[in-house]
Amino acid sequence: MKIDKEILQHIKNAKKGNQISFNFLLDHFWTSVYFYLLKKIENDNDAEDIAIQTFSKAFDKIDSYDEKFQFKTWLIAISKNVYIDFLRKKKSSMSVLISSEKEEEAFNVIDDAPSPEDKVITEQNLAKLLRDIKQLKPKYQEVINLRYFQELSYKEISEKTNEPINNVKVKLLRAKKLLAEIIKKT
Repeated sequence: MKIDKEILQHIKNAKKGNQISFNFLLDHFWTSVYFYLLKKIENDNDAEDIAIQTFSKAFDKIDSYDEKFQFKTWLIAISKNVYIDFLRKKKSSMSVLISSEKEEEAFNVIDDAPSPEDKVITEQNLAKLLRDIKQLKPKYQEVINLRYFQELSYKEISEKTNEPINNVKVKLLRAKKLLAEIIKKT
């Protein structure tokens, strides 16, 4: 199978921890993963949550990706496993506690350069920005608020929301992208 050279370069850069490449891969493959899950689940919120967990796991394990296979296929396979886990958890109604050891293993995204979304967000005035943020779903409003207004670290957000750090990172990437789209429209 042949992989697009640009995608392959972003995968290689993401393996080195490049934030812009993580953003690119999330943006490029979000729709495919999300709609695949939406067809299975038929619930927008659950599909989004599972997609976030899918990218979180994929970015955490990106070093294990084999370039002989399509990246999209690899993501879909991860999303199937996350979906199966979701069904098991739903069935058993038991919450699984993530150990602090597991959190420490979470991938470390280096935020060394502001993304285009960051630049758009910082250029807006506060009142308009707050109106735009209110258009996001509550779970995205929360991570934007905690990160940019309360200036909490990923670890602090993770503790406050009771979610693994890697889920917080992916949710924040998605929230920034959605917010940038809202800002560009207005």
